[in-house]
Amino acid sequence: MTIERDVQDATLEELVEWATALVVPGERRILGLTGAPGAGKSTVAERLVTALGPDTAVLVPMDGFHLANEVLIDLGRRDRKGAHDTFDDDGYARLIAALRAQRADDAIVYAPRFRRELEESIGSSIPVPPTVPLVVTEGNYLLLECDAWPAARACLDEVWFLAPDTDVRHARLVRRHEAHGKSPEDAAFWAFGSDERNAQLIESTSGRADRIVRLR
Repeated sequence: MTIERDVQDATLEELVEWATALVVPGERRILGLTGAPGAGKSTVAERLVTALGPDTAVLVPMDGFHLANEVLIDLGRRDRKGAHDTFDDDGYARLIAALRAQRADDAIVYAPRFRRELEESIGSSIPVPPTVPLVVTEGNYLLLECDAWPAARACLDEVWFLAPDTDVRHARLVRRHEAHGKSPEDAAFWAFGSDERNAQLIESTSGRADRIVRLR
């Protein structure tokens, strides 16, 4: 699918500058990064947060809200894990709302983390101190207009859509699946099957992003 809006080519340094412009000491702002599977969301988010420093930014990925494998089996969705209805979207929206409302004298909020080597989420893994002004969250479905996803979007100050070249994205996906134990055949099956179906849906949401970015 071709993304219709203009894509901004940008360096990581420019992304850091844009993120820094969102920071207001004493206030809570939330920046979302989205894009299709293999777009580089987690890598860019981690690099942004590292560049900004722990007193300024903390990363809270959407992937912590994967439904557990046993739940997906009960729902008959295990074979398409990663689709929008294989996440606890309501739980994610409620966490983002809580982070948005968090103030300097409030308690630490703990967010879940997804462990790829386990293929499961671990609760209360990411502490979010109330004094950190910027939360960076990343995930596939931040701009989806169904279920609880719009409630989460309403709490985000900006959402940037990452749009690398399709060949680059596909190559990343295959390498990722192989790195987590899949055979080359199974890696390609997931990358060009379930992942690609999800990508088409996600790319259809790009027009609702504040920026569409290709990292150079």
